[in-house]
Amino acid sequence: MDSVVQLQRQLVDYTVQLFNEGFLDDQFNQLQQLQDESNPDFVVEVVTLFFEDSERLLDELAKALEQQSVDYTKIDAHVHQLKGSSSSIGAQRVQKVCIGFRNFCEERNIEGCQKCLHQVKREYSLVKTKLETLFKEGQFPGQCDEVKNIAEDHSQRQLNGILDM
Repeated sequence: MDSVVQLQRQLVDYTVQLFNEGFLDDQFNQLQQLQDESNPDFVVEVVTLFFEDSERLLDELAKALEQQSVDYTKIDAHVHQLKGSSSSIGAQRVQKVCIGFRNFCEERNIEGCQKCLHQVKREYSLVKTKLETLFKEGQFPGQCDEVKNIAEDHSQRQLNGILDM
């Protein structure tokens, strides 16, 4: 029994680390809250769809930026979709890069767009690796509540820091 408790603690610690490093936000907790006994793989399934969709979008973005005549409206639409899907699973760092990416699309700044594509690919790769590690370790009952409480405490500390400025 001690090994299960120790494994649960490691899993919670790893998840909290993902929040503290800005990889995930509270939306990931919300996603976990939707998982129950009737659909125990819900989070893994949703995140897997995010992976598939993101890889398709990143490929389309790379191709679009290589064109002789760059279609910034099309690029912006792809980035908007990536921003929305990353937001829906709580992939905070991917979402933040997408915001800057969209600004460069609006400015029709090819260098800025290429730089952001590189950044979003890197952030996507990092969050994918982190989430795959999390899922490989497994999800245990009770994890959601403990992580939610720790993440809420972290969010409150951040808010207090902003208010103290």
